[in-house]
Amino acid sequence: MKLIGSAASPFVRKVRVVMAEKRLDYQFVIEDVWAAGSTISASNPLGKVPCLIMDGSEAMFDSRVIVEYLDTLSPVGKLIPQQSRERAEVKTWEALADGVMDAGVLWRLEATWTGRADGERSQAWIDRQRGKVEAGIDAMAKGLGDKPFCSGIHLSLSDIAVGCALGWIGLRFPEVDWRGEHANLARLYDKLMLRPSFADTKP
Repeated sequence: MKLIGSAASPFVRKVRVVMAEKRLDYQFVIEDVWAAGSTISASNPLGKVPCLIMDGSEAMFDSRVIVEYLDTLSPVGKLIPQQSRERAEVKTWEALADGVMDAGVLWRLEATWTGRADGERSQAWIDRQRGKVEAGIDAMAKGLGDKPFCSGIHLSLSDIAVGCALGWIGLRFPEVDWRGEHANLARLYDKLMLRPSFADTKP
């Protein structure tokens, strides 16, 4: 398998962490989708990463689709429960974390994209996306409470998605003090960073 992505992308990191936890071999191909010479559209018509190229050149994209597929490839470290209610809980955590990352990406693009002049940037849009990021992090902290992991007592995709979101927000938006405001999230993230899967993929 070949994974096309950016080392800084939280969505790509989520896939890389899952691959490490599942002990799957793959080739990581760095791709800058914003570069003039990017060829990502040949694999993903949406021009986004991550994109997983499987044997036979078949392409799979969207991190949620990819990690669900990867979890079926090996019985090692099952990350998504089979039972419907537990499964829905984990996927809801993933949707929450992905939503925080989506809003963060929109915030960052509006604030920094070189294709837009300073006078064309919308502070109202930036504030709206920041509000989503902060509300999502608050919901993560409330949902985690005093549990050792987001979905019970074992590592799951819930924790991987949340960890990738928090790590990226910390990298791109240090003014969002999620560590200072939510000690339980800080403890979870520090615990995740002890795992090679997280330590080796730190952007």
